[in-house]
Amino acid sequence: MLIDEIKKANMMALKNHDVDTRNALSIVISRYLELKTNGSGKEVTDVDVAKIIQKFDKELDEEKDGYVKAGRAEQAANVDKQKAVIAGFLPKQLSEEEVRKIYAGLEDKALPSVMKHFKTNYEGKVDMSLVSKIARGL
Repeated sequence: MLIDEIKKANMMALKNHDVDTRNALSIVISRYLELKTNGSGKEVTDVDVAKIIQKFDKELDEEKDGYVKAGRAEQAANVDKQKAVIAGFLPKQLSEEEVRKIYAGLEDKALPSVMKHFKTNYEGKVDMSLVSKIARGL
């Protein structure tokens, strides 16, 4: 499972005294544990872990923007290191060209149908906002 790989990488970061890597991976592990113990009884899958990582990646983007606006280049560079670490655990995302090709092959091009198709078949491997833009013709 993906979380096992993340835990191993976290241990290596601990042994190597790599603070930025350890911080990023520890946050992902913490959020995984929160999801696992939230009482829903649902099994946490690799797709769920990928969603955690994607959400954290977006949060890091916002954090970096704040550091850049405040003129704190060193902290922004640390955020870039963290983003690079977690990006290695994400599944390869479909490119815009691939999404357009799949969209073109769909019979029903109604927005709800398109979104459902991509969510069902490509969850964790596609940026749903990109799918939405393509389906709306933006």
